[in-house]
Amino acid sequence: MAPSEAYNASLPSVPPWLNKGDNAWQMTAATLVALQSMPGLVILYGSIVKKKWAVNSAFMALYAFAAVLICWVLLGYRMAFGDKLLPFWGKGAPALGQKFLVGQAAVPASTHYYANGTLETEMNMPLYPMATLVYFQFTFAAITLILLAGSVLGRMNIKAWMAFVPLWLIFSYTVGAFSLWGGGFLYHWGVIDYSGGYVIHLASGIAGFTAAYWVGPRLKSDRERFPPNNVLLMLAGAGLLWMGWSGFNGGAPYSANIDSSMAVLNTNICAATSLLIWTCLDVIFFGRPSVIGAIQGMMTGLACITPGAGVVQSWAAIVMGISSGSIPCFDPLEILLLVFGQKPNLCVYDLNKVDDTLGVFHTHAVAGLLGGLLTGLFAEPALCRLILPVKNSKGAFYGDGMQLVKQMVAASFVISWNIVSTTLILLVIRVFIPLRMADEQLVIGDDAVHGEEAYALWGDGEKYDPTKHGWHGSSYSEQIAVPSHYGNGARGVTIQL
Repeated sequence: MAPSEAYNASLPSVPPWLNKGDNAWQMTAATLVALQSMPGLVILYGSIVKKKWAVNSAFMALYAFAAVLICWVLLGYRMAFGDKLLPFWGKGAPALGQKFLVGQAAVPASTHYYANGTLETEMNMPLYPMATLVYFQFTFAAITLILLAGSVLGRMNIKAWMAFVPLWLIFSYTVGAFSLWGGGFLYHWGVIDYSGGYVIHLASGIAGFTAAYWVGPRLKSDRERFPPNNVLLMLAGAGLLWMGWSGFNGGAPYSANIDSSMAVLNTNICAATSLLIWTCLDVIFFGRPSVIGAIQGMMTGLACITPGAGVVQSWAAIVMGISSGSIPCFDPLEILLLVFGQKPNLCVYDLNKVDDTLGVFHTHAVAGLLGGLLTGLFAEPALCRLILPVKNSKGAFYGDGMQLVKQMVAASFVISWNIVSTTLILLVIRVFIPLRMADEQLVIGDDAVHGEEAYALWGDGEKYDPTKHGWHGSSYSEQIAVPSHYGNGARGVTIQL
């Protein structure tokens, strides 16, 4: 029997350089990462917040996912992975044309040379079309903005957020991505950020912390009591996040190779270890395990392993999980408040004003930084040779203390750039749009901002209206509604869950 025409290598749709297995895996990995954001974080954000902010929180994530994609193909992708413009930035251009998208994928600034000018590592050219690489990298950019949103839920003006997303993508994210992944100065220096411990987690945590300062805090009542409105849905969102991380770290080598397999295994080992450690600490200190604590432990484990997933051994993944399940658990922000809270002259920010809604600072910034530094210790030489442009890379544990120094310098650059760029972007936006919602909106929540509420529950402060609720039988139409002390309806009335 003759093979299908789709397998005929002479067809224009199957060029000689195409590896169908790599292409299939990379598109699968991209889809897994996309599912982390939409619906994963949309569900997680919509359920982990107070009921009156469920719609707004989910919508902020949904909007960011869509807006990033359009900005990415119009300009962002080639600023992050295109031809070099500056040591930390690529030349922006659209990624929309057929000639660009159907050709073989390439990262043009990735060719690496020895100090004497001879070639060490050829240009990174995966065996699939550019369209696959553009979409894969978009999903990383999108989740970074959505993670950042976690710091400002429950009070940021939605119009300010709509302006912030494209500006931060262009002037902050693309700089980190090009510097560490796209062939920038940190990439060629040999800094290890396997799949985004710095580009994604450290950046989103620091930028989120900075944004939380400039936007301002939630209402006092919301800060004091902010329970999740649906714990089971919160677990569903967290589950999508965890399972999607196999695409997150498994797709980083740009190929379905042995390093990809190693990364997927290490990712799950570290996440499970971190979750268990955090849960045990909850039992030790509070006498009972917490679902929110378990989710926090899972997320810190995933963030911690990300910079080294494919370059550390599995025993090191356990060590990293123990660290990420314990160190961020004590919330370094609280430590900073104790140290600097009464001494504003020692601190650039008045830390008492920072309201990081979902603790993105310690969940992602601290865990991502911790993972990057531990990668500088545990990066294994043979695994590094499988993927890194600097082939003699290895961690301090294997004899190269300079690798740890490189990791520290890169972290300093990412932290500094995100503080400055986020601050400037928000200062510009607030000239035209208030960064924080009006207090009247903050009191009401979703109904005031979107005209929608998450749950249409009878008894949520409204009178029973037979015509409104669809009961038209004579036995019901003659009944008189029971008076409610809430007045004429549920609009703006919230429940403390």
